[in-house]
Amino acid sequence: MRRAAHASQSRSRPSSQANNPVRAQLSFAAADRLHRSAEFLRLQRDGVRFQSPHFVMYASRLEHEPERSRLGVTVSRRIGNSVVRNRVKRRVRECFRKELRASLPAGASIVVIARGGAGALESVAINDELMMAARNLKGRIGGRDH
Repeated sequence: MRRAAHASQSRSRPSSQANNPVRAQLSFAAADRLHRSAEFLRLQRDGVRFQSPHFVMYASRLEHEPERSRLGVTVSRRIGNSVVRNRVKRRVRECFRKELRASLPAGASIVVIARGGAGALESVAINDELMMAARNLKGRIGGRDH
């Protein structure tokens, strides 16, 4: 009973993102994520690929949302336990939210796959590797039309 009352209260609150355009620009909502395995597989099959020492990044445009950039992150159990895997995912999402999204062409979706050793990296090192990958992929994504 209490849960239902609490859930209805949280839905009726106004969105702070609508009132604050800067926050909306830097947010990472559910609409900014890749959800379906078919989307992950399509990007891996049709997208351009860049491999860094600790990550593999695939990027392409998904035709059904040409203006929104989206992110998918894959971290396997080989990387570490759940604490380590979730930390890597949070750090990759944070990099996407703060810098990576702005450095990619509009509407470019990416899949980031963590490789061995990614769990031991600090946030700055993850950010540096992903930004290097984005710079490499930026020109190659722009030339492709799907």
